[in-house]
Amino acid sequence: MSYSYPHSHGPSSGSYRPARQVDMKPTTISSHVRDYLPSQTQQWALETKEAFRSWSGMLSLLARVARCIFNVTNALVVLWACTLWWGERTVFQDSVKACAWETWEKWPQDASPHHVAFIADPQLVDPHTYPGRPWPLSTLTVKFTDQYMRRSFSSLQKELGPDSVLFLGDLFDGGREWATATSSSPEKRYKKYKDRFWKKEFHRFTKIFTDPWNDGDGHSSEPYGRRMITSLPGNHDLGFGAGVQIPIRERFQSFFGQGNRVDVIGNHTFVSVDTVSLSAMDQPDPETGSSGAGTGEGDLPNQRIWAETEQFLNKMNVHRGRAETESLRLMRNQSEGHLYVHRVVDILEPSFYHRPQPEIVGLPAILLTHVPLYRKPATPCGPHRERYPPSGDNLEEDDRNSIPMGRGYQYQNVLTPAISRDIVSKVGSNLVHVYSGDDHDYCEITHHEFSGSPREITVKSLSWAMGIRRPGFVMTSLWNPIDQTTGQSLQSAGSGRTLQNHLCLLPDQLSIFIYYGLVFGFTLVVLLLRAVVVVKRPAQASAPEPILPLSESHSHPPQRPARYKSPSSSTSSSTLPSPRGLASRATNNPPLYATSASADKEELGSAKWKPTRDGSGRRADRKATAAGTIRGEFVASVKQVAGIVFAWYFFLIWRW
Repeated sequence: MSYSYPHSHGPSSGSYRPARQVDMKPTTISSHVRDYLPSQTQQWALETKEAFRSWSGMLSLLARVARCIFNVTNALVVLWACTLWWGERTVFQDSVKACAWETWEKWPQDASPHHVAFIADPQLVDPHTYPGRPWPLSTLTVKFTDQYMRRSFSSLQKELGPDSVLFLGDLFDGGREWATATSSSPEKRYKKYKDRFWKKEFHRFTKIFTDPWNDGDGHSSEPYGRRMITSLPGNHDLGFGAGVQIPIRERFQSFFGQGNRVDVIGNHTFVSVDTVSLSAMDQPDPETGSSGAGTGEGDLPNQRIWAETEQFLNKMNVHRGRAETESLRLMRNQSEGHLYVHRVVDILEPSFYHRPQPEIVGLPAILLTHVPLYRKPATPCGPHRERYPPSGDNLEEDDRNSIPMGRGYQYQNVLTPAISRDIVSKVGSNLVHVYSGDDHDYCEITHHEFSGSPREITVKSLSWAMGIRRPGFVMTSLWNPIDQTTGQSLQSAGSGRTLQNHLCLLPDQLSIFIYYGLVFGFTLVVLLLRAVVVVKRPAQASAPEPILPLSESHSHPPQRPARYKSPSSSTSSSTLPSPRGLASRATNNPPLYATSASADKEELGSAKWKPTRDGSGRRADRKATAAGTIRGEFVASVKQVAGIVFAWYFFLIWRW
């Protein structure tokens, strides 16, 4: 028998065509690009292409995009983005904007006041602040306190731009503890911190307060330039009284300047006095145990500590006269110059130049001291004191509202009466105001015991780690037009007021963190409810399942074991599994399609599969499966939201 096969006679033959010559549509660049995309992306691209071919398809595509964008997780991301922007940016800017100069200062329309901001007790957090706080809580405390002060000071410069910024001491918290080449801390646990550590703290200070300084240049119209004075020391910078170490004070002065100085600012004379060193005058000498109070000149206790400040006060007329005279020359655009007397003298007569002593012009004087002046116990501090508001109205004594009369290791709440009188009497009779720090909270009193009854404001701390919820600073507006020759005031008679003060409060950082916590809790609840709805919605839409199983289900076609022969066409129907399902399970014979004994045990003998009288096993299985699915959906959504939120938060921290 022979067979014949058709043969192809070339490409024109229609009886046979090789597979490689199948008709193909011409390829395009977009199709090549699409082939390299993931399968899901390819499917989405094809659906998008088809959708744009009809209005219904476009509407369907837009609906899908809307569902992808407007969902619960994206809404929570937007909520967190707005919350973090408010807590890390808006709240600081709004707090400072509310203190704008024009909203509270009241001068004549043609006045050009000089604006001053007083900053007290930044006290950079260091190992001395919370010695028992473990890592990483200690590191986070340093990070967040520095960030708070940097944002506050930067907002102060950008929104207000004061002409002068004056610090009132306690720039560091443990500055007195960090060793120099010739001194160390009296406490053993701090002896390991050397001079290098103090210099690192100095760089922290400059990064927080010096770097944003130029942001305020656009607000100032001061013809002689803006200034920032940080030289006034506090007890945390040097120690207090007899505890002051000379090498530590010299280090502080070499970086920040002399603590005792006179500056003319806004036609007012600012006198800065190192009262923490001067307080050693009436404290017992740690070496002899005797006190220097009331003693005369000579070898006095602690003289090496307080002598420099006392000499400065004794020559106050010279310091004030020189500063005020130089200020008038600067206003007239004149140099100091020297006036020589032209006369004929004998050749043997020694020639010398006698420089006349400058006289005090009489500008209003303002005293700057870190430690507040003495006042009677229980003198109320007024309504702006945060920790202890007034107990009543117009009280002459209010112990809770006052600065307590106390002292301890390296601190004293107020100066002694003797030192307070000595300072006020030597500064001059034209003392109109006093600014101090140290207490961390606001206090405003009038010293009726001194001539002129000067007012004293104890400025709030700028740091939120100093025991107060609302840090702040004091803004002072100075306006004192004077004659450039004599220095006499040109204000109309009876209007001798030359300065105005305003307390500017900063955000409550602890409340911001609490608000973050509330939003965090709300986020977890919403995501948990979403996970429950996503998992339960398909089950609710489908028909209810029976309590007991009615048939076996296989995820793959059953494989017949080798020990069973394949049934032939003559096989009785009784050899096949019973179609009644449940009846066949009651027999002792294994199922026909069981693959092994272990499968029999897993499929038929499992306690979870076997029906019980009330069906609790199957319900427990369904509940466990549903709980696991809800948990997975919840964790996945939390990770999705947290990834975006933390990236945004770290960006806000890094940028400012």
